Amino acid sequence: EPRSPWCCLAWTLVIATMNSLVFLLNLLLMFVIFTVVLLPTIVVVYFGFQCHSQVLHSSARYCKSILDDNSSSALIILGFVIMSPLLVVAMAIYCSLARRLQLLVCFQPYSLALYKGGRWCRRGEGAPCCARGCNTQVKAWV
Repeated sequence: EPRSPWCCLAWTLVIATMNSLVFLLNLLLMFVIFTVVLLPTIVVVYFGFQCHSQVLHSSARYCKSILDDNSSSALIILGFVIMSPLLVVAMAIYCSLARRLQLLVCFQPYSLALYKGGRWCRRGEGAPCCARGCNTQVKAWV
């Protein structure tokens, strides 16, 4: 049976909040994975730009003794060249982790807010967000 308008609004807010939290969790996980995997590229490009005389020209000891303009340019080029494979690796790690944790299945449909009798999943049914093994189809009849 359909929910009352106020109840429907309340359930819509609950479902929207839960979906937003799942989205933020996915975003945080993606940010952490990409930061860790792309850290070598970030470091190499940073030192290349820091020691190049045309960009920042740092007065650090390693910039004066080890890195000249040619080696700084080589670091910048190397950093951008290794970025492409590392992006692929980071995306593969995120996709496999999201599939294993079933994070993309955690989004609840808004039809749960419209009709009573929709079944919320319980934690003991498998996935961390309770999506596996749960029938989320809502019947409009009793």
